Amino acid sequence: MSEIFDALRRWPDVEAPGLVAVDAADRLILDESAELRAAARSGDIVVINDAYGALTLGAAHAGASGIRTHIDAITGERALEANASRVGLTGHFRSVPLDAELAPGARIVLLRLPRSLDALRDIAGLIAAHADPSVVVVAGGRIKHMSVSMNEVLSEFFGRLDISLARQKSRVLLAREPRDGRDPSPAAARVEGLELRAYGGAFAGARLDIGTRLLLEHLPDAPPGGTSDDPLIDLACGTGIIGAWMATTYGGAHVYACDQSAIAVASAKATMLANGIESRVTVARDDMLGARPSASASLITLNPPFHSAAAVTDLIAPRMFADVARVLRPGGQLWCVWNSGLKYRPLLERAIGPTEQVARNAKFTVTVSTRR
Repeated sequence: MSEIFDALRRWPDVEAPGLVAVDAADRLILDESAELRAAARSGDIVVINDAYGALTLGAAHAGASGIRTHIDAITGERALEANASRVGLTGHFRSVPLDAELAPGARIVLLRLPRSLDALRDIAGLIAAHADPSVVVVAGGRIKHMSVSMNEVLSEFFGRLDISLARQKSRVLLAREPRDGRDPSPAAARVEGLELRAYGGAFAGARLDIGTRLLLEHLPDAPPGGTSDDPLIDLACGTGIIGAWMATTYGGAHVYACDQSAIAVASAKATMLANGIESRVTVARDDMLGARPSASASLITLNPPFHSAAAVTDLIAPRMFADVARVLRPGGQLWCVWNSGLKYRPLLERAIGPTEQVARNAKFTVTVSTRR
């Protein structure tokens, strides 16, 4: 197995010393599931939340086929495909959305535990609703990211829960006897006069985070763009609140909202549908603005993330700023909100152009950068 793991990379996600493609939790999940997988038939195995392919390709290397895999981040999904090609295991798996197509008949589920309890509840409910009654869920993670509450969530949907011994600061939970399954449904709230929808694990959930609130309070009264050929763009859209706000505040405006997370995209689509604006808002899953042409946008909004999988990193925002610079027309604007301690203004100046502070509170800063 080590020759497989040694070949795995995070690309096209950020890569840097200390950011790994496989860790001790992945190895423990595979070791704890080895006996179960040895008796598996094609199509028995489902993998969920595999960061960069370690679980899927580890199972495939051991002989599994017909694996159904769900990875939330499009960068992780693409890394799995690239890693599979690198180690000669293309064709042993297929990527599937987190819906009723993922788990029917599954007898073994390898799950990298999400940090969000709401996300875990959605995943566990889906497995319990559709997997084979004999299913065993082998769910693992780093102990520092695990809590007793995860045991309680799994126990809502499984009659038996066993806990492995810890190894290299990782642990595995084994869930059996599925019950009371249900498909995921988004949480709902009314925020700033809008209907907001959020599936488990979406950033901020069904509420307005304080950084986004500050940005909405200071967006321009009459923004450039907003046509079908020049839509207002909300990059890293999360649940879609900024895109929905722009589509309703700027009467008749067309909006393009995108995010690398499948959970975010599903949430944003549900938000647009709940507000009756789905015909004017395109929601897409993309790695930054990869699907947008260069020099094609007049206004982009952004609340940049600072997590890559479970890792905190300052490498994401500069890549996003560079892609914004590519997509903005000369004179186009980026309206950005960021944690003031991150000191992004010099990066914005270098990547995009002249940058002005529009607002600042105890924690966040809003800036507008104009493309040179």
